[in-house]
Amino acid sequence: MRNIRIIIATVIMAVASVPAFAGKIVTEKIQSAILSAEVAYNVYLPDGYSSENHYPVIYLLHGLSDDYRAWDIKGNMKLVADELMASGECVPAVIVMPNAGGPDTANMWNGYFNMPSWSYEDFFFNEFMPAVEAKLNAGGCKGQRAVMGLSMGGGGSTVYCQRHPECFSSCYAMSAWLDNDKDNVRPHKDKDKLYYVTKAVCERSALAFVENADEATVAQLRTVKWFFDCGDDDFLFDQSVRMHQLMRGKRVKSELRIRNGVHNWEYWHTALRMSLPFASRNFSGK
Repeated sequence: MRNIRIIIATVIMAVASVPAFAGKIVTEKIQSAILSAEVAYNVYLPDGYSSENHYPVIYLLHGLSDDYRAWDIKGNMKLVADELMASGECVPAVIVMPNAGGPDTANMWNGYFNMPSWSYEDFFFNEFMPAVEAKLNAGGCKGQRAVMGLSMGGGGSTVYCQRHPECFSSCYAMSAWLDNDKDNVRPHKDKDKLYYVTKAVCERSALAFVENADEATVAQLRTVKWFFDCGDDDFLFDQSVRMHQLMRGKRVKSELRIRNGVHNWEYWHTALRMSLPFASRNFSGK
């Protein structure tokens, strides 16, 4: 019994000696002239954050029917980020969670691409990214900026890096919605707002982009570090596998992980434990 007490006391002392690392999540807003709307977003600020210091930035994109709060509320990302930064697996970084939709997909704009009355990609690159990085003293160049996301956000992350490779050092796509050629989400029919999202995903097909890429485009794709992560029972499984095959065919290096899981938050929560260190490893000073 005495030995057990000694072991317990030792464990308690060891845990108590580990320095606490606690970042915080704050909600900010930006007025967009492009979208003619006020856009909210969440930001994870690492422990000890000071605007006097510069930080790398990670853009963490949500999926269809969610919004900027999802990674915090459903994905419990703060816990993961705190643990990884405390252990040194991820450098202290600012994590930005933008808003690109909401639950009423039929009646409100969703998506990361330009659509009628919803020029989100223009907003993201011309208004959002410059304003956020100036405000937080974060990012500022390719080597200090990463993007990742789940489902629609995984597809958005991939397309952003394909079309703007000069902006990002890495892309981590979770259960990514990379095309809608087979009506993966819904058929192109009733012209509500979801119709335009699915149409935009089809028109911005990340798969077709690689398949049709010329040598100059391929050379730019090689400047980004790529990681595709999808569950073996996910309905978008084939798209991640196909993307990896296309990248290999073009001699663009990418990581592919097929793990046990489906299209849900349990999977994406665990994906954070790989995605944040991946982004961290690929940051550089320029």
